Amino acid sequence: MKQTPPDQLLIGAHTSAAGGVHKALLEAQEIGATTCQLFTSNQKRWEGKPIDEEELARWQDTLAATGLQKIMSHDSYLINLGSPNEEGLHKSRAAFKEELKRCQLLGLSFLNFHPGAALDNSEEHCLETIVNSLEHLETLADKGSTRLLIETTAGQGSSVGHKFEHLGYIIDRLHKKIPIGVCIDTCHIFSAGYDIRTKEAWDETLKEFDEKVGLQHLYAFHVNDSMKPFGSRRDRHAPLGEGEIGMECFKVMMTHPKLREIPKYLETPDGPPLWVKEIALLRKFAKH
Repeated sequence: MKQTPPDQLLIGAHTSAAGGVHKALLEAQEIGATTCQLFTSNQKRWEGKPIDEEELARWQDTLAATGLQKIMSHDSYLINLGSPNEEGLHKSRAAFKEELKRCQLLGLSFLNFHPGAALDNSEEHCLETIVNSLEHLETLADKGSTRLLIETTAGQGSSVGHKFEHLGYIIDRLHKKIPIGVCIDTCHIFSAGYDIRTKEAWDETLKEFDEKVGLQHLYAFHVNDSMKPFGSRRDRHAPLGEGEIGMECFKVMMTHPKLREIPKYLETPDGPPLWVKEIALLRKFAKH
């Protein structure tokens, strides 16, 4: 397969949509990104603000002008599609449905979401509830080009998604019904106990992912180092090379034939000033 030139690889960050969704595209362009992730509405509220015709037109014009591709949304932190609480589940499903509608309106490639948390119930019940929540979207999901991406989790609290078996269960039940896939967060899988510090470690982790989920279902990466140690099940992002994972991991990501071409989105702390450097660094790694 012909390699994409380093400057054209899809690398970006979670940019700010304050002042309108098109602002996220402009910030992405400023930091040298070729893609980006954004919140389409306030991530700490249940009700999302509808996108009007004027904002949609600005978005489409800016998207055409910047040439960014494979834009990804991150859903609200409040949503728990596996909630055992009836009211919480109802609100989560309604909010997620509205998020998917916004993504489809904007023509986004991906809607990234944390699968859910079991709270005071079992992991098995939580996973089944997540599947049921997503099955409710079958008709809507077929209407647009947006693929739902389950984000790997660190395993904090009662969250599911920190084991490849969890992802495999959801994907297996749904991939023939709705457009679905996985976004691997490097900080999260490391914290969950999957080693990615070297080429050998990556190969072993990818082998297990392929066996339990299927590499054909891997569509994106959140690229973050980890403040917390291996297997800690704590979600704390660090700048690349300044955490417990180390820089070798990210060098491998940018040269590995199974990883190089997959879209990557930074969520490292410190924002745009750091992202300019990290995007340039990842592109530099991809030249070797």
